[in-house]
Amino acid sequence: MDKTFETGKKLVELCKAGKHKEAVEKLYGPKIVTIEPKGSPEMPARIEGIAAVREHGDWWDKNHEIHSQEIEGPWPHGDRFIVRFKYDVTGKGGPMKGKRMKIDEAALYTVKDGKITQAEFFYHMA
Repeated sequence: MDKTFETGKKLVELCKAGKHKEAVEKLYGPKIVTIEPKGSPEMPARIEGIAAVREHGDWWDKNHEIHSQEIEGPWPHGDRFIVRFKYDVTGKGGPMKGKRMKIDEAALYTVKDGKITQAEFFYHMA
């Protein structure tokens, strides 16, 4: 089994167990770049470096109550793989406070030497 698929399987396993922070610590490289389709005043669309990704994760946890999650994949292709995430969440703060939302997104991860170096997220924003 190649490193890309192994990394993807471990990411999915940890996320399904609700261990998103552990996934970041174990699988993301120090110069990780994450790219969202759109930024906000609280969180830019492009985040660079493991410290900034940790901060984003803390912001997400603080501002969202997760009712359920479904995670599918990984689907590998060379040095990349895709994972699909479905969340049912309620906003705890900001403009989405008290609003229940269904999130359905795909993430394209790039792997180098067994570490995730880039994560691009794709979803429709109404």
